[in-house]
Amino acid sequence: MPEVSTAVIARLERIRHDTEGVVSAFDAAGFRLYLVGGSVRDAILDQLPAPLERDAEIVGDDLDPVIVADFDFTTDAPPDAVEAMVSPLAEAIWLVGKRFGTVSARVNGFTLEITTHRGESYSDESRKPEVVISTSLDADLVRRDFRINAMAVEFTRRREVEVIDKFGGLADIAARILRTPGTPEDSFSDDPLRMMRAARFAARLDFELAPEVRSAMADMAHRLEIVSRERIRDEFDRLITASRPSIGLRILVDTGLADQFLPELPALALEQDPIHHHKDVLEHTYSVVDSTHPDLILRLAALFHDVGKPATRKFDQSGVSFHNHDKVGSKMTKKRMRELKYSSAMVTAVSRLVYLHLRFHTYQAGWTDKAVRRYIVEAGDLLDRLNDLTLADCTTRNLNKVRALQDRMVELKVRIHDLREREELEALRPELDGGQVMEILDLAPSREVGVALEFLLNLRLDEGLLGYEEAKARLVDFWKDRTAPSGGISDPS
Repeated sequence: MPEVSTAVIARLERIRHDTEGVVSAFDAAGFRLYLVGGSVRDAILDQLPAPLERDAEIVGDDLDPVIVADFDFTTDAPPDAVEAMVSPLAEAIWLVGKRFGTVSARVNGFTLEITTHRGESYSDESRKPEVVISTSLDADLVRRDFRINAMAVEFTRRREVEVIDKFGGLADIAARILRTPGTPEDSFSDDPLRMMRAARFAARLDFELAPEVRSAMADMAHRLEIVSRERIRDEFDRLITASRPSIGLRILVDTGLADQFLPELPALALEQDPIHHHKDVLEHTYSVVDSTHPDLILRLAALFHDVGKPATRKFDQSGVSFHNHDKVGSKMTKKRMRELKYSSAMVTAVSRLVYLHLRFHTYQAGWTDKAVRRYIVEAGDLLDRLNDLTLADCTTRNLNKVRALQDRMVELKVRIHDLREREELEALRPELDGGQVMEILDLAPSREVGVALEFLLNLRLDEGLLGYEEAKARLVDFWKDRTAPSGGISDPS
């Protein structure tokens, strides 16, 4: 077994100190408490979190509730006893997972997840795991997803810190490889979502998959169909916001896992992309995702931004084109995200970014005030993300083209700043309100008022603030032309 460094021991001692009240409560009651899983792994890798000054984030669903914890523990104490010991010490406590053996609490600013030793597995058809409570640490560790997460450190029965490593987790960390405690076939059969976790850990930690793990994932990819869409979505969100998501995305595509829940991604490998000079749009997509900030909305927009290309590919004398792939891709994005049970707000934001991801380039001939206003209004509160996506979408190796795009973006940001200084662009609306329109044009509430307001909004976008008298005069002239006898009143629809 590789030797544990003094620095790792110090980090583990710090965790014990930070959770001393909880440890003492378990010790006094005669129960054992072990730091386990990702917390031990992160201590070894020096990736421990600072205290979280926020409410715990609850992800998953009623079938598999998960608290995003700072520290994970396992214990031989039953859930009722855990609740009784932790409640007096907790600043907040969550019992959504108690029926699955898990009690979560915030203590001293840290979020702790304490789970009674357990084993769980899926039946052939079930979409939720069957949880079995155990009193054995060994039974708990062997059921964990990967060897790097199957280590433990006992904090009760005070003694020198010692990493319990029965399955070679320390060696796998040193080798930067992912293996399962037992056979990967058994592990992935117990919980098929572990195949996606393999891709996520590879992306987060920059680890390789052991050949037998990769092979089992390819053979068992179809098993993912029994996992709920919500659990798949939550695991995918963790992958897409990892440090290098392309590593995990490649694994999902190469093993066939993506075909089970995101078939639009592998479909991009079929499309040649002459604009970006990658061998296919899939390679370009990997690059764009990696180049964006780890913001979930932005990363998903980067992932989906070109999904409309397969459906819009055309060949002509000039080569390959993908006209309207932004509009088609936006619709495809909505459909896929809804199937994965994303919130309406998330679906709207991501699909909007996909729809607008080419908008910057329509203005490259020159940024007039009119163009800047329209760009700001179209992007709304997604403006910064849209600008980031635009820059990331430039994956050419031609440095002159990259610099030219960056210079145009800087110019645009300066123009946006200047206009914001002069005009109330954040709440851009017609210069006259509905009541004023009805009074000036002698209209009752109707669709005609909406037509007039749309004219005024376009006037504001095109020319900026004009003042009440000028806006009124323009409105009157527009309405005279619109209602002239030669044309009659047009259908506002």
